[in-house]
Amino acid sequence: MEIFQGLSAFPITPADEDGVVDAEGVMGLSARLAAAGVDTIGLLGSTGTYAYLTRTERRRAIQAAMKSVGGTTPLIVGVGALRTDEAQNLARDAQFEGASALLLAPVSYTPLTEDEVFAHYAAVASATSLPLCIYNNPSTTHFTFSPALLGRLAGVANIKAVKMPLPGAMPIASELDVLRAGPAGRLAIGYSGDWGAAEALLAGADAWYSVVAGFLPEISMQMVRAARDADRQEVSRINGLLEPLWGLFRQFGSLRVAYAAVNALGLSQAAPPKPILPLSSADRQRTVEALAHAGLG
Repeated sequence: MEIFQGLSAFPITPADEDGVVDAEGVMGLSARLAAAGVDTIGLLGSTGTYAYLTRTERRRAIQAAMKSVGGTTPLIVGVGALRTDEAQNLARDAQFEGASALLLAPVSYTPLTEDEVFAHYAAVASATSLPLCIYNNPSTTHFTFSPALLGRLAGVANIKAVKMPLPGAMPIASELDVLRAGPAGRLAIGYSGDWGAAEALLAGADAWYSVVAGFLPEISMQMVRAARDADRQEVSRINGLLEPLWGLFRQFGSLRVAYAAVNALGLSQAAPPKPILPLSSADRQRTVEALAHAGLG
């Protein structure tokens, strides 16, 4: 299977209040995902709080994950940074530590133009030999990739995929048709936004970049397998089990809910990096109830 296909599970990166990564915690979470058979692990994505970690701590997280799953489950490592040279160095670190692929968001303070984003991606893609996935995440970066820009980037060596947000009014199948009809169709096209995963998988998206799979990998794999079998009824059934979690994701953002779920499942007691605050006790209880609805607890 190609690296940017199937289920990519995005775990949290447990760390202490000073931002020092809990290597044992990373190893445990990674091993659990590998044992569940996820296709790839998305390390240091938004759920992995890459933007809150230093270069040293990001490298510590990669080393820990590789020690746990190296040679069994490929790692797609996030390398987003404000400066192009910093992102290049993070990409080189990821390759040196054994990552299989890179994920790059256009992190910025000053809003970026399309030409600036193109130059940034071309420079980072040239820093290593690893395949790179474009991270189109306007909710955090406040930059949206146009089909034309995706088409330009599809011609850059090493850029092989795009991680798309859920579209607005347009059905995912229609967006896929538009993208695949143009130059962007050379990219593997996957989706994040877990509450749209059922639609994306059944529409034929190449990958599901999943937050929920970072702590519920088994049921996530069940949905992926059902979609591969075109079993719409089973996909709908599993999606219904996860619907309470989707509601929490939409209300609070998936990051806060992921930490609450990981805590409730006894996988880690890490808290999100400040200034992000944990959910209230009432909403943590709602998370427990959502996990129970999915058959877990």
